[in-house]
Amino acid sequence: MMRQLSRWHVWIGWLVGVPLVLWTASGLFMTSWPIEQVRGEDLRAPPAQLAIAGLIMPHAPPLRALKLTLQTGRAVWIAEAADGRKARYDARSGAALGRPGEAEARAIAGAARIKPPAITAMTAFPASAPPLDLRTARPSWQARFADDVHVYVDGETGEVLALRTPLWRVFDFMWGLHIMDLQGRENTHHPLLIGSAALALLTSLLGLVLLGRPRRKAR
Repeated sequence: MMRQLSRWHVWIGWLVGVPLVLWTASGLFMTSWPIEQVRGEDLRAPPAQLAIAGLIMPHAPPLRALKLTLQTGRAVWIAEAADGRKARYDARSGAALGRPGEAEARAIAGAARIKPPAITAMTAFPASAPPLDLRTARPSWQARFADDVHVYVDGETGEVLALRTPLWRVFDFMWGLHIMDLQGRENTHHPLLIGSAALALLTSLLGLVLLGRPRRKAR
């Protein structure tokens, strides 16, 4: 029986060898960096102070959420309607504001960083085809900086949606390897991952059983 268990242990070990190496290598990488550095928190500009005196509520339909922010030196309401749609309003007049254009999105992205380098490219993305490193189905402007940092600005409200560093993108790739989902990098419940984990557990248990088998004395 022990001989048969030993054969199973070897063959299952060959099957799960690659996943085990990927899990270990990706896990080692992800734990080697402080998450604050991965997120680029040291690159983000601190929140600006706003004078709230004299603000006017937006002329908007019934709202689910309302947020006050500063965009290019102007106080702006970000309003979310009951149906989930978002819009922005001037906080001094209450009037609706249009979508940010490329120039405004560039200014917002630059203000989101501390001493930012030059912006080398601005790219617009529709909500139906967001970039992989954005992870949000929102229309957006991608500001690409000279240090390869991406800042995403909402194409409707002008909010800063995300700041992605080169380290974040490598970290994200490693996370995709870890959960065995390189396409979406979010699915932690799929047959390949569950099956590989089950086989890895099985071969580990077989190894523990085999450790207890009697050993023949060497000549």
